[in-house]
Amino acid sequence: MSKMLHFVASCAALVVLGSNVHAFEPNKPLCLAPAKPGGGFDLTCRLVSNSLTASKLLDKPMIVNFMPGGVGAVAYNHVIGQKPDDANMIVAASTGSALNIAQGKFGAKYSVDSVRWLAALGADYGAVIVKADAKWNNLNELVADLKANPKGFVLGSGGSIGSQDWFKAAIIAKLAGINPKDMKYVAFEGGGEALTALMGNHIQIYPGDIAEFSGQISSGKFKVLALLSEERLPGQMSHIPTAKEQGFDAVWTIWRGFYLGPKVSDEEYDYWVNKIKALAETPEFKQEREARGLYPFTMIGKPYHEFMQKEEKRFKELAKEAGLLK
Repeated sequence: MSKMLHFVASCAALVVLGSNVHAFEPNKPLCLAPAKPGGGFDLTCRLVSNSLTASKLLDKPMIVNFMPGGVGAVAYNHVIGQKPDDANMIVAASTGSALNIAQGKFGAKYSVDSVRWLAALGADYGAVIVKADAKWNNLNELVADLKANPKGFVLGSGGSIGSQDWFKAAIIAKLAGINPKDMKYVAFEGGGEALTALMGNHIQIYPGDIAEFSGQISSGKFKVLALLSEERLPGQMSHIPTAKEQGFDAVWTIWRGFYLGPKVSDEEYDYWVNKIKALAETPEFKQEREARGLYPFTMIGKPYHEFMQKEEKRFKELAKEAGLLK
């Protein structure tokens, strides 16, 4: 009997050992940034690749590759059509990705459910920025003036009609009862160009991103009337009130996240979910996030996928209200 028990125990041990041997582990971990080097998607990939290496949570370094085109559309189609089961690869995404998916810009047949959403690991927030000598000192004063004279002020930011920068301007216009299609809006190549235009009085209101703007806080040339965040931000931004606390339901979160191919197995998906959960708790990750000007915004696994479904619905409604979708 004892020999039989020993035999059974040995077999069980071999089964466990065998299952461990075949457990998924990426042999060529890769983060795909759907743009050229140096932009927000590059930042998103480096956030994870650098901190995974520093925390020693991956045995092999995560490579960052680039696939520009359509602000993420080319990469989205590539992953779904060519690499649907490649579990070595995670792909960077942002609020702009969800906005473009909602408007059908990644392909009319695709939705957020066309891939598996892995995690959001940081965020920036919208901000209403004006010149330091502007007559407004809070969002209420600005909105009152816009209501009284809708054509008297020009809004401008780094994005064309339908972009997330344009939507931040549209939110401000809607607060003042202005149809976004009727607002006076100027599109620039980026936030730096928009700030220059603000300094030159070519625009009066800049709906920008607070992390992008943070280096200008100490210059004394601008002031932030409101943050488009749920709550006040920590550190040097803690004195800036949110739009919400000034009585306006206006929030714009620029999250940074990742997705996997649609045919990645549950085991492979769970591997990445658990790996990212462990990473998010490390000091190396938190240091990397802070160094890149991002604020805590962590959502991993199924809750993130459900969040993306809500984002798609919300952005479709916003696009319809703005006359961008039928």
